[in-house]
Amino acid sequence: MQKNKHKIFQTLRVCSAPLAISLLLSACTVTPTPIEPEVIRQQAEQDRDAVVQNQEAVTQPISLYESIARAIKYNLEMHVAYAEKLLAETELDVSRYEMLPQLVARSGYDSRDNFSGATSRSLLTGLQSLESSTSSDRDVFTADLGLSWSVLDFGLSYVRAQQAADQIFIAEQEKRKIVNRLVQEVRIAYWQAVINERLKENIGELMVKVEAAINESRKIQSQRLERPLQSLTFQRELIGIKRELQELQRDLSFAKIELATLMNIKPGQDYRLEIPERKEAVNKVLLSAEKMELIALENRPELISIAYEKRINQKETKAAMLDLMPGIDLNFGKNYSSNTFLFNTNWLSYGAQVSWNLLNVFKLPAKNREIEAIDKLLEARRLALSMAVMSQVHISLAQYEHARREFDTAAQYFETQKKILAQIQANVAIRTATNQDLIREEMNLLLAEIKHDIAFSEVENAYANIFAALGIDPAPIDVNNDTLAALTNSIEEHFEAISLQQQLLSINFQ
Repeated sequence: MQKNKHKIFQTLRVCSAPLAISLLLSACTVTPTPIEPEVIRQQAEQDRDAVVQNQEAVTQPISLYESIARAIKYNLEMHVAYAEKLLAETELDVSRYEMLPQLVARSGYDSRDNFSGATSRSLLTGLQSLESSTSSDRDVFTADLGLSWSVLDFGLSYVRAQQAADQIFIAEQEKRKIVNRLVQEVRIAYWQAVINERLKENIGELMVKVEAAINESRKIQSQRLERPLQSLTFQRELIGIKRELQELQRDLSFAKIELATLMNIKPGQDYRLEIPERKEAVNKVLLSAEKMELIALENRPELISIAYEKRINQKETKAAMLDLMPGIDLNFGKNYSSNTFLFNTNWLSYGAQVSWNLLNVFKLPAKNREIEAIDKLLEARRLALSMAVMSQVHISLAQYEHARREFDTAAQYFETQKKILAQIQANVAIRTATNQDLIREEMNLLLAEIKHDIAFSEVENAYANIFAALGIDPAPIDVNNDTLAALTNSIEEHFEAISLQQQLLSINFQ
């Protein structure tokens, strides 16, 4: 009877093996499954609403400082920069835990259908010296709590934690770069949008007059009431000015959309801009080029990032030396077993182990050469970037001086055109000039006004580019918890402080 049972179990075991293998293989088969279109559609709807969530609504005209504040607070690229810095901080927290010893709790259950047993045989006679015996129950439950600590791993983890800390500073410098570029783009788009708003206010009624004047001139030409060349010349002048205004309007018309994108305002949403009064004076640069070079080399985020990268690479030398050292592992544990054959079912265990990979001695020279090569690469990048930074300082100064001269010329032209229009208006009143002359000069005045505004915006942007070249932050960096109103006030104060800082730097460097 016992033999029959054994045969049955043996048959089941043999038959179940192929079945288990086939089930395992079928479970490991992976079929590519595309994402359902409905899931993609739902994600698209969620994204459309999510990109503008948790933003303060636009309830009043937006000033320059508020536009910068909205861009810094709501622009999604800034959110990426904040997330990257948060990731670096989280990685530092994780690296700190790597320095802790390992505390491992384990439990297990072991069972078999019969007792384990063994015999022994004499090495001298070859005869069995003991009868078959066992030292273990069929069902055994075990548990242990072990504490282990590798001194070498602790040293390496400490170095990696220092490197992770430097990565936070690199992420901070990357965020500074994004803020700097974002502020520049907002300033350019804002001033262009303001000019376009001013142009739209004045061009509508004037264009109606222009079309009427052109039609009147064509009628006079067809009736031969004046010389054809005189009528055609007048038409050409009006059409030429009209074309130039339309070209300017075309170039400026996209600025408001670009500004909305930078501020993360939903596309298609209408908003108003605060139109500032025209300024006749522009900011002045009080620093010499030599002083500005030193300031730029000290403040540019790109150069500061390379300094941290060099420090990270220097710590790699310590890691290589630690990797060369023998490893010392210390362990301590509390153990339990339910095996009734054991004399002590609870016991403490402790020990130490030293291990040394001798081949690391041969790896060290190659590792040192790699570290040295990286250091030379970073040094070459630093010097090349230093030259580029100094060049950018001089280029920004040259651009500013060129923009300032163009603004002076545009201002003179604008003032002259206003005087010409005043003379024409007076002549029309005494009938020594025609309405055609008045319309032409009104068109010229509008064109001069727009070019004056464009020149002023280019001076403002060139002035901002100088501070970008110097690496001076154009706005506060850490703004996550600020309200929009508080951030706007902070940015306005910051811009005023930048101007004051320039004056103080000019005094300190003398």
